[in-house]
Amino acid sequence: MPTLLDFRRRIRSVKNSQQITRAMKFVAAARLRKAQEAALAARPYAQELARVLRSTMERIESPEHPLLAKRPEERILVIVMSGERGLAGAFNTNILRKAYEFIRSKQGKKIVTIPVGKKGRDALRRANFEFAGEYINVLARVELGVAREIASLVSQLYIKDEIDAVYMVFSEFKNVAVANLVVQKILPIEKIEGESSKKEPEAQVDYIYEQPEEQILAHLLPRYVETQILRAMLESSAAEYAARMTAMEAATKNAGEVIEALTLHMNKVRQAAITKEIIEIVSGASSTA
Repeated sequence: MPTLLDFRRRIRSVKNSQQITRAMKFVAAARLRKAQEAALAARPYAQELARVLRSTMERIESPEHPLLAKRPEERILVIVMSGERGLAGAFNTNILRKAYEFIRSKQGKKIVTIPVGKKGRDALRRANFEFAGEYINVLARVELGVAREIASLVSQLYIKDEIDAVYMVFSEFKNVAVANLVVQKILPIEKIEGESSKKEPEAQVDYIYEQPEEQILAHLLPRYVETQILRAMLESSAAEYAARMTAMEAATKNAGEVIEALTLHMNKVRQAAITKEIIEIVSGASSTA
C-alpha cells in the first residue's frame, strides 16, 4: 500500500505537470490569436483573386494554359499539411487518417506526396511513400516565400507532365473547438467557384483590362495556385494552435482532478494511520492499568 510519502511525491509530480500544461495553453492561446488573424485576413484576398480569375476565364472562349491541361489521373501528388509537434490532441491523427483515406480511394494510381509539417513527414516516411519534396518547421511562422516555393515545385512537375493532378489535405480553421478536414484539388485548375455563390448570387463586375485577357490569365493562374497553398498553410497553422490550446486546457483540468483524488486518498491513509496510533496508545494504556 502506498505510504504518505509516496502520495506526496505523486501529488508534487502532477502539480509540476499541471504547471507545464497551463503554460503551454497560454503560449498556444497567444500564438493562436496571431495565426487566426492571419488566416482570416487571407480569405478575402483568395476570394477576390478567384473572382478576377473566374471573370478572366469567362472572357476567353477557349482558355489555354499548361496549368489548365486535363489528363487522366494516373500519377497523383498529395500535399499533406500536418503539425510540427505533438501535444495537440487528435489533430495530427485526424489529418493523417484523412490523407490515408484519400490515398486508398485512389488505389491503383501512383501516389507521390509532399509533407508539410514534421509529424506528417515522419508518418509518411514510415509508410514508405515517395516524396517529391518535404517542408518542416514552416507552419509555426508561415511565410509567403515557402508557399511560393511549394507552388513553383508542383506547377513545374505538372507542366513537365510528371504528375496528372495535385491535391491538398489540410485542416481548415473554423473555431477553437472545431476544424474542418479538407481535401482540395488545386491542379489542374478547373471551374472556380466563389464563396459568395454558396449563399447568394454574386454581383457581376465588369472589369476593364488593359492587357489582353490571355496575358492576364497567364499571370493569374500561378498566383492562384500560390494563394491556395498559402491560405491552406495559414488555416492549418491556426487549427494546430487551436487544437493544442484545447488539449492543454483539458490536460490541466484532468491534472487538477488527479490531484484532488490523490489528496483524498492521502488524507484517508493519514487518517487511518492516526486512528491506528490512537488505538495502539489506548490499548497500551489499558494493559498497564
